[in-house]
Amino acid sequence: MTSLPIPQIILGSQSPRRKEIMSYFSLPFMQASPHYDEDAIPFPGDPIHFVNTLSKGKADSLHPLYPNSIIITADTTVYRHGKNYGKPRNDVEAFAFLKELAGNWHSVFTGLTVRYQNKEFQDVSETRVLFNPLSDKQIHAYYQKLPYTDKAGGYMIQQAGGIIVQKIDGCYYNVMGFPINSLHKLLLNIDLDLWDYIQ
Repeated sequence: MTSLPIPQIILGSQSPRRKEIMSYFSLPFMQASPHYDEDAIPFPGDPIHFVNTLSKGKADSLHPLYPNSIIITADTTVYRHGKNYGKPRNDVEAFAFLKELAGNWHSVFTGLTVRYQNKEFQDVSETRVLFNPLSDKQIHAYYQKLPYTDKAGGYMIQQAGGIIVQKIDGCYYNVMGFPINSLHKLLLNIDLDLWDYIQ
């Protein structure tokens, strides 16, 4: 596609983090909100199936509105010992999330979907994250200073949010909710190479 005009690219997310990561490349895109009730989808016990289902649902909901566009959608969840940690609903749940994750390893899964016309491609990235031990005082300080309501697991790895992270095994951008390597791999299926758009 590099020798021809690129179809319109729709980033099916209002996430400022996903917008930031897309902006690392000189591909023009616009953001659109999927008309998809992800809260109505129960967690089936398998985080890979879960994030794939949600990212596909978002892409499929946008396709009728943008039938000739490249649609990119994603969904991220935090998972540990059979439990799914989505976006916390309130301060109490947010505190409970960090309390349970503190001092332990967990996995962050992001399902990515690229849809173009009648073709659809998916990939899932997993990053293992180890949190530092955290006192109740530190957890309260974290939520007083940093946004959490729109983040799976109720935390952010970027900026000062990384103070709770001891180490990671896997893609950093996956923890932000938009793994660059997965995006690169999926776009190659429609002859779009991110290497051509590094800026």
